[in-house]
Amino acid sequence: MSGTSSMRGGRPRKFKAEINVVPYIDVMMVLLVIFMVSAPLTNPSVINLPNAAKSATPPTEYIEITLKPGEQTSVRVNGQKSGTSVAETVPRNGLKQKLQALHADKPDMPVMISADKDIKYDEVIKVISEAKMLGINRVGLATK
Repeated sequence: MSGTSSMRGGRPRKFKAEINVVPYIDVMMVLLVIFMVSAPLTNPSVINLPNAAKSATPPTEYIEITLKPGEQTSVRVNGQKSGTSVAETVPRNGLKQKLQALHADKPDMPVMISADKDIKYDEVIKVISEAKMLGINRVGLATK
């Protein structure tokens, strides 16, 4: 026999320099299945909001602002001292002036905001911001 490596047929053996990709495809399929199963379990759109308990000492007298769909807002003074006043309907852009007049009469009176569920969150925040700019320290949100 000669010094060349040969098989039974006498032909020299040819080596392949290729990567076997079948195991990699199997690993990728297993990872794909794991991600497909675990994706519905994580729901990023769920927001855990804090629970609000009732206030221990609710105010005896307060200004109630009711935001309704459209541009109308009703404002009234609720309380034990003055009774429940008749709600005045004011446009959204005139709310700041009405609130300023009520705050000037009774500067320590808190504000309670109740909004319809169809009202945008931005509008409620604007009303809270306007009340804070007028110097009203106690602003609350009404819930059911």
